[in-house]
Amino acid sequence: MKICLLVPGSGGSFYCQNCLRDYSLVRALRVAGEDAAMVPLYLPPFGDEADTSEHLPVFFGGISVYLRHHVALLRRAPTWLDRLLDAPWLLKLAGAREGSTNAAQLGPMALEMLEGRHGFQKKEFDRLINWLDRHEKPDVIHISNALLIALATELRQAIDAPVVCSLQDEEPWVEAMGLPYSRACWDAIAGHAPHVSRFIATSGWYADRMAGKIGIPREKIDVLYPGVEIDEAGGGPISFDPPTIGFLSRINEAQGFDLLADAFIDLKRDPALENLRLRASGGCTHADKPFFKAVMTRLGAHGVRDSVEIVPRFTKPERRQFLRSLSVLSTPVRGGEAFGAQLLEAMACGVPVVQPRAGAYPEIIEATGGGLLYDAGTPGALAGALRSLLVDPQRARALGGAGRAAVRARYNMAGTADAMIRLYQSVLP
Repeated sequence: MKICLLVPGSGGSFYCQNCLRDYSLVRALRVAGEDAAMVPLYLPPFGDEADTSEHLPVFFGGISVYLRHHVALLRRAPTWLDRLLDAPWLLKLAGAREGSTNAAQLGPMALEMLEGRHGFQKKEFDRLINWLDRHEKPDVIHISNALLIALATELRQAIDAPVVCSLQDEEPWVEAMGLPYSRACWDAIAGHAPHVSRFIATSGWYADRMAGKIGIPREKIDVLYPGVEIDEAGGGPISFDPPTIGFLSRINEAQGFDLLADAFIDLKRDPALENLRLRASGGCTHADKPFFKAVMTRLGAHGVRDSVEIVPRFTKPERRQFLRSLSVLSTPVRGGEAFGAQLLEAMACGVPVVQPRAGAYPEIIEATGGGLLYDAGTPGALAGALRSLLVDPQRARALGGAGRAAVRARYNMAGTADAMIRLYQSVLP
């Protein structure tokens, strides 16, 4: 079966669980014997994930999409100029500044993409369609998220192949655009939905939310938890010498790094935790730097900055090394997430997690037994949940062991790939 996954890149400047999910899936599909190609959109993959797209061209290059939106003359730019703007080194530079424009400012561009070939990106839609038809001839096309759903309409009309579409964390991005763009984007997504054979949500919680948001039957959405790649080498018991809290995600306000920093300040006041450390990894964008600097300044003002370490690199081997240095992991995302791949990565290393009772987190922790939940609206609840594990290594190791066993048995990427192949087969004519 020839499978083409259309995946937007993050530029490698921060931990993007959606990107990692897609890259890992491509590798697992190939191991399972399928002919899977990852077609990069906006930005190419970088670092240890670059092997998944070999040397395939980048479509809808982030720089050229931006310029076509703002400069009418460039909508008919010569091919040589498009190739220049899509040069990997230039796109990497642009990726490092991702987030410098907020979602509200990008609302018009997101809506334009949802207009398909009727918008300013017609040239690039035609280029992708022609390339897929001539070079790949896919049996199934898999779109990474619903903000790319206009591709489903265009591809179904041009290529005789079913389209499936993943759903994960579109909602916070669309809602951040504000009116009128958020409502217009939801309406546009709903208009393209009939051209998608199946939707794939990363949790039951998010499947329910998206069914309501875009007005599609809940039974048209399959729930398939993303898996993680298992390190068969394993690892020893988690360390408490010294006790260490970890944070793995993009280091910004939405991901709750400031909330964890405040909990850390509270915990350091406890004489029993005077040796406590905080380690954070996951990178940040240019736009995140003022927030990051403010949090680090606050940690310094409370006299705990020397107990905090920022780990700049987060490739796969480095993430595993980072996770194995932790006693517990927490990424207290405001409002929760549609999933949380970092939780499974931590559990795979035997590290328990502490998360707010929000989004898909209760679903994940109930299914794995690998951590604790707390009520985000209760003052001191995060610090209290963390403390309960930090002062009780036996309990923390028991939760981490339960999570590790569950991930290895039910949430590994090989199992995810097998389930995805069955789903692909179900939509074939």
